[in-house]
Amino acid sequence: MSLTLGSGPLAARPAAANYEIAGPAHRIAFEPHPRRIRAELAGHTVLDTTRGHLLHETAILPVLYAPLEDFDPALLERTDHRTTCPFKGEASYWSVRAAGRVAENALWSYEAPLPDAHWLAGFGALYVNRMDRWLEEDEEVGPTLRDPYHRVDARRSSRPVEVTLGGELVLRDAASVLVFETGAEPRAYVDRGGLDLVASERRTACPYKGEATWWSLRVGGRLLEDAAWSYETPLEGMGAIAGLVSLEHDELEVSIG
Repeated sequence: MSLTLGSGPLAARPAAANYEIAGPAHRIAFEPHPRRIRAELAGHTVLDTTRGHLLHETAILPVLYAPLEDFDPALLERTDHRTTCPFKGEASYWSVRAAGRVAENALWSYEAPLPDAHWLAGFGALYVNRMDRWLEEDEEVGPTLRDPYHRVDARRSSRPVEVTLGGELVLRDAASVLVFETGAEPRAYVDRGGLDLVASERRTACPYKGEATWWSLRVGGRLLEDAAWSYETPLEGMGAIAGLVSLEHDELEVSIG
């Protein structure tokens, strides 16, 4: 389980257990993350650290913080932007400038954090999607860093999958792949051979599965936009879903037997 999502111990609705975690309803925890992490913008290394920490916060994905000394000061420009968090304090911001590119207010730091988050002093964090490239050790990762407590498994299954539209059968598949992901309902990936799909320009990315290609679904003369997605070249460990599609739309009902 994740620490902060789903039924994790720091989540809003933790799983049943024979213990209680005393403290506020909104919890934060600061955990060392000893992997070497680098962030790049326009070919310049903005961050290079082996001293990072993950900030786990109720109902929020973990965020990597690193000592401010591990950011390249030559690329940073302090701004007047400020935000306030009721749990951590007031955040100061820096823009990152490299090779003519500017990522505005991309770095923040709680320079004088609240007492309950005093360990954030001297650390800063980057908006992941404002950098061009992230590396964990020498391997490129992204679009976000992985939560070490989050798990995704793809399993071939003979459980029947049915997709209906207004009570009419769209698809029945008895040889699907089911994906089980921390904090999410099981999701079926099926062969797209029996579906009338139209390629969409939409793309999304998952740090555990890779980049998703989206498809619109044509059913009986109707076009349901962005009703399916596939991972054409999924990340390691998720090869079983390569080329298969998962369907979800307000007008579709997907059931797993």
